[in-house]
Amino acid sequence: MKNKIPFLPIPYETVRKITEHLLGAGEALAAMFPSLRYDLEQSGFEISPRRWMAISVFAFIFYFALISTLIFLVTMVSRIEIYRALNVSVFAGVGIGLGSFIFLSFYPKLSAQKRIKDIEKNLPYVLHHILVEVRAGVPLYETLVSIARSDYGTLSKEMKMVVNEINTGKSEVEALEKITRETPSFFFRRVMWQMINALKSGADIGSTMKEIVENLAVEQRVAIKKYGSQLNPLALMYMLFAVIFPTLGITFLLVLASFTGVSMNLEVVLIGIMAVLVIFQFMFIGLIKSRRPVGID
Repeated sequence: MKNKIPFLPIPYETVRKITEHLLGAGEALAAMFPSLRYDLEQSGFEISPRRWMAISVFAFIFYFALISTLIFLVTMVSRIEIYRALNVSVFAGVGIGLGSFIFLSFYPKLSAQKRIKDIEKNLPYVLHHILVEVRAGVPLYETLVSIARSDYGTLSKEMKMVVNEINTGKSEVEALEKITRETPSFFFRRVMWQMINALKSGADIGSTMKEIVENLAVEQRVAIKKYGSQLNPLALMYMLFAVIFPTLGITFLLVLASFTGVSMNLEVVLIGIMAVLVIFQFMFIGLIKSRRPVGID
């Protein structure tokens, strides 16, 4: 298994033995996530979907029991009524357990997306690295070794796997094809298939890499221009919901309260507005980051 599973309180082998009794529930839950098998493969987890969901169920049971017990003991020491202590502990246990279950259920997809972003962020630098070394007459194998030893994040790890495959006796084409099939990034797969086709046809790798780098640069410039054009309406939306609406809303509430004579706790209203603004800020930042094109940190 390439990656570690988060939220596991005990070693994976022990969890694997325990979850043998939960595979039935795991298989039923896995049917609710049709893309789970693909996400597990793309994120580097060599686990079946039913096993993964069984591990998620185990995490729910473990954290429910742990948190419920701890909070119940704490509340009992504080001399809170046993009925109230039981309600609080069960509620907290269900909340933490359910949170860990949901997180683990979607973790393969999140991990694959994170892997894609890391690959595509470093892809232009790796392509320039290949182009410079190939143009300088360095053999492709030595170029791949150089990338594997460099600091290109996930791409360096992927190239290290390619080098290991070549060292075990596979050809460069076979090793590159294997890693291309297992990589979730569309841009990386497209670039690698172009490179593989050039190797198979005996074409000049230097000329092929130059065309790939130029095409990728053009696509990045187009994506950046498109991203810039999207920022204007987003900035307008931010001004409306974060500046204008709260100001006008407070003014409207004060005028309405003065005319109707309804008593209003202004402190509570302000705290509520601040809470909504904080949530909106986080959502807006997430929206901006999700639309950011490859190549912009």
